[in-house]
Amino acid sequence: MVAYKTMWRWSCWLIVIMLIFESGSKMAESMRFDMHSGETKCISEDVKADTLSVGSYSIVDPIKGDPNVTVRFFGLQVTSPHGVSYHYGDKVEKGTFAFTASENGPYSACFWSPLRQPPLTTIVEFDWRSGVEARDWSNVAKKGNIEAMEIELRKLAVTVRNIHAEMYYLRDREEEMQELNRSTNSEMAIMGFLSLVVCVSVAGLQSWNLRNYFERKKLL
Repeated sequence: MVAYKTMWRWSCWLIVIMLIFESGSKMAESMRFDMHSGETKCISEDVKADTLSVGSYSIVDPIKGDPNVTVRFFGLQVTSPHGVSYHYGDKVEKGTFAFTASENGPYSACFWSPLRQPPLTTIVEFDWRSGVEARDWSNVAKKGNIEAMEIELRKLAVTVRNIHAEMYYLRDREEEMQELNRSTNSEMAIMGFLSLVVCVSVAGLQSWNLRNYFERKKLL
């Protein structure tokens, strides 16, 4: 039991360290990708319930003189794990979205480009942030006249709260997976027992048929 608690404690610390590195790496997270005519691309982000999520998207100016890259409009829809739409834009060149997640799970942002002839390519820049990264800390500093050190402390406090919530979320998921494993093992045991009963019954019936067959042969 002591060894299990020690292992759990080290696992928690490892999760905390990983989350801190992850939150630090997400601060500058943005991406660019190509959209060809008639193509659809979806990007997913795992967001916890009651977490703020913001994003911005725009078409990047093409390289001058490149005939294969042309600025075009596109469409975007942001949906929840159960298909609830949080943002929709059609025939847009740029835009932003913001929402507070109502449930845990992967939220999707799907881009599509209209079909055109001849096929053209659009370069899209997309930035999606959730949790601590979604807050505009420079705005907070301006409004409150706060020093840089206090801003960093606020960031750390919010990060710690998010890590705490993430640990509880992971623990709940672990309990759900354990319950699923237990129920699956029970179902597999029942199915195995039923399969054994069926096999024994079929073998007994086959043996009985063979015995009757040979007995009739002897009488003849």
